[in-house]
Amino acid sequence: MKTHCEIELGSINSCAESEPLLKMSDEILYHSQMISFLEELWGDGFLSPGGAEEVKKVLEGIKIKDRRVLDIGSGSGACAVLLAKNYLAKQVVGIDVEPPVCDAARDHVLAAGLSEKISIELVSPGQLPFEDGSFQVVFSKDSIIHIPDKSALALDVFRVLKPGGQFVGSDWLISHDGKPSPEMSEYIKAEGLDFAMASPGEYKDALVKAGFVEIELVNRNPWYSKIAANELEWLKGPYRKDLSERHGKEFIDHQVEIWTKLVGVLISGEHCPHHIRAKKP
Repeated sequence: MKTHCEIELGSINSCAESEPLLKMSDEILYHSQMISFLEELWGDGFLSPGGAEEVKKVLEGIKIKDRRVLDIGSGSGACAVLLAKNYLAKQVVGIDVEPPVCDAARDHVLAAGLSEKISIELVSPGQLPFEDGSFQVVFSKDSIIHIPDKSALALDVFRVLKPGGQFVGSDWLISHDGKPSPEMSEYIKAEGLDFAMASPGEYKDALVKAGFVEIELVNRNPWYSKIAANELEWLKGPYRKDLSERHGKEFIDHQVEIWTKLVGVLISGEHCPHHIRAKKP
């Protein structure tokens, strides 16, 4: 089901003209092999860790029922389905910039029987293609890391929210301003996913300048440090042979390399996933 604002790649400027917000490389980063692997690791429809339990923590105390929700970086669709099915959103609009993840998300929505409540829209880099005050909640799970300009995004999220609306989500942050350590640089390079990590201070400053109030950032490093260590052991353990046969030995060897570097920067505290909340007055 398409909505009036479904935008194909290359035509987003027909809705709005701006500098890119969702800036990523021209290369498809979340291809079918990557989607399949991450869903095996993190659960059907999830491209970041924690699954439904982490979404529950992100949304704790936030009213979703009967509200129109924008899901920025909706990935392969699990969060959009949860928002509509479990949290009873009136409507969910999921947006992403890559066709493979949008296709996977639409499949999940169709399988859940929620096509009337959820639309998945393929967008190009640029201003969010929605009118002012279009949503009561803007949600995002671990996808803003791909958007370099946090200040521009905060302003645009503020714009599309109704007065009293809430921005709520999670993202992968770096613990400090300035250049990343050599270890963090090596991890980001290994990931190869156009990560644009920002500090908690940069996020808060962007939200304050956009006009948000009741801003809250919660460090989830202690939680994910343990989870990632377990994920690394899973990748290196007895199941590795089966993973290599299904996903390719070179691919799995590279994932082990990535997770080894990831665990290092989590243990140091430099990599610090956060929950983020803010309200439009």
